[in-house]
Amino acid sequence: MQAPGGPGEDDSGGFVHGGWSVNYWDEQMEQVMGEATSAPFALVLGRKTYDIMAAHWPHATDDAGAKPFNDATKYVVSRSRPTLEWSNSVLIEGDAAEGIAELKKEDGPELQVHGSGNLIQTLLRHDLADQFRLWVFPLVIGSGKRLFAEGTIPSGLKLVDSKVSSTGVVMGTYEPAGEIVTGSFALD
Repeated sequence: MQAPGGPGEDDSGGFVHGGWSVNYWDEQMEQVMGEATSAPFALVLGRKTYDIMAAHWPHATDDAGAKPFNDATKYVVSRSRPTLEWSNSVLIEGDAAEGIAELKKEDGPELQVHGSGNLIQTLLRHDLADQFRLWVFPLVIGSGKRLFAEGTIPSGLKLVDSKVSSTGVVMGTYEPAGEIVTGSFALD
């Protein structure tokens, strides 16, 4: 999940594969992203992802996908007090889980998290994730940040929608399905 958009996007930890997703992007993926951002939504972002997106989207004026991201309210979770210069950006102060739980109670637009691996771990620990839109690309990188890193609370997922791009990217939509149910293939 690290640095899908280009070299230098996030080279922390010595990551050298920035831009790994670019050559897989096709019209089907554009359509799926357009569907996800066509209705009103707000973004909930960790500070690192916010910084990456804020460095790109306000300047991508020729990209039709920029408008929804620029227009959306951006709720930013950070342990520090960063300067938020991207339009419609709001710092979630205090406990991140409590702040996001309060946002979820409001009668506002859908809350979407893009990237933000550390934030996702917080959402999972506090049962605050209602849906996952996971895109699996046909490549193995073997390094970099992971969405479900070590320490992620084990849980089942239920597939509610899936599409496959012409380049082999599987775009699945999942909902939490409770605890993992185990079994055995052992012969009696």
